[in-house]
Amino acid sequence: MTAAAPGSVGVIGGGRMGSGIAQSFASAGSSVTVVESSAEAAAAALERIESGLRRAAERGRLAEPAEQVLARIRTADSVDGLPQDADLVVEAVPEDAALKASLLAAAEKRVGRETVLATNTSSLSVTELAAALCRPARFLGMHFFNPVPASELIEVVVAPDTSDETVRSALAWTHSLGKTDVMVKDSPGFASSRLGVALGLEAIRMVEEGVAAPEAIDDAMRLGYRHPMGPLRLTDLVGLDVRLAIAEYLHSRLGERFAPPRLLREKVARGELGRKTGQGFYPWP
Repeated sequence: MTAAAPGSVGVIGGGRMGSGIAQSFASAGSSVTVVESSAEAAAAALERIESGLRRAAERGRLAEPAEQVLARIRTADSVDGLPQDADLVVEAVPEDAALKASLLAAAEKRVGRETVLATNTSSLSVTELAAALCRPARFLGMHFFNPVPASELIEVVVAPDTSDETVRSALAWTHSLGKTDVMVKDSPGFASSRLGVALGLEAIRMVEEGVAAPEAIDDAMRLGYRHPMGPLRLTDLVGLDVRLAIAEYLHSRLGERFAPPRLLREKVARGELGRKTGQGFYPWP
């Protein structure tokens, strides 16, 4: 029997990740409120979600018309617009610890005592973010993967103060989306980012050292190790700036093995950030 989706969900941040999270919960039957920083940003988030729903419908991945799913989504331009009776609020803003902590603290004041708060961070300390909250037992990490609607995984990150009840709820909601959970203890980079970044950084060093071309390195992992995508193409999709920020954080916590390669810094400085700018390790017309 499939677990029930949360009745009401708030998503703070309507970028690529936040809009994908909102789309996924609305598609599972949840009423969703997307919080952005302005009315203009909220409208752009709704447009992203509508576009994502159209693509999902074209691929036969929606159980009901896209219009019905979209009708369950509303937007707000501050956390004051979050529903007080939300079952779950997911923060999905950029990887800035101070920004995340302030928004989570503001959300906690708005919603009920039983609301679960989650951060979508891919590497920052969930324990340190919890320090900004009055009820850390109701907080954990729910690390979604891009593109969220098509991804099969949610990494559930458990901090020392996270209650068993909160973990059970997060696991049930993960399954309600048709996704698989990987549960990990809070630690720098968790499991996915730590391993993914390590592989990506080494692939970048190999390009820097002239070991092989990006295509050859990616083909070696894709065809030889059955990875669905090579580490350099994946870096382009994630964003070289995002990968650099995570590498710098892991470098500060875990040492030299995560030191960002010179080539990565140079490409970010040139604005070669991957798909979003049209050029990374590959051209993106």
